[in-house]
Amino acid sequence: MSHLRPLAILGGTFDPVHNGHLRAAWEAAEALDAEVRMVPARTPPHRPPPIADAVGRVALLHAALEGQARLVIDTRELDRDGPSYTVDTLASLRAEIGPERPLVLLVGADAFAGLASWHLWRELFALAHIGVLTRPGGGHALPAELAAFVEGRRTPRLHGPAGQVIDIAITPLDIAATAIREAFAAGNEPRFLMPETCFGDPALLEPYRALAL
Repeated sequence: MSHLRPLAILGGTFDPVHNGHLRAAWEAAEALDAEVRMVPARTPPHRPPPIADAVGRVALLHAALEGQARLVIDTRELDRDGPSYTVDTLASLRAEIGPERPLVLLVGADAFAGLASWHLWRELFALAHIGVLTRPGGGHALPAELAAFVEGRRTPRLHGPAGQVIDIAITPLDIAATAIREAFAAGNEPRFLMPETCFGDPALLEPYRALAL
């Protein structure tokens, strides 16, 4: 691995952020000895609009990340108009950190299997490594086009600033933002699926509690 400490990013709507997101980001930080930035999406190209607005999701992330310094928030996608295309985010980060520092895009195994459907997906590899967050027994078959493209790029240890694919084993926490929103909609409190700090200020969770009205 380069002597420069890697920068890794984990993107998503974080609607709401939960312990599955946070544990995956933390374990990736430890596995790569990396700084990890959580990058909330403004307008995800492949999903319905988030329940909470950008300000609310960032406030919830700030609460979730209290008490540690390894995971931080990066709001560049919220500061940009239009859809949140990953290639644009990586290009912005590469311009910020320079050409030599390793940059790692963290994605789940299911998202990685669908990578060939992403906007300008081949360009991702010119800008960053891909860190695939893998769970025991959670393998996904790759489409032929993607499998052929990543052949020879897989590595157990990153070298250089970009272009490789590394598997990162994470604890299999079966937590989904959809299920948390459904719990709120049913009038329940999804405690212990989210950090307790998220429940300290009632205003933080108001958009989700309003689903029950």
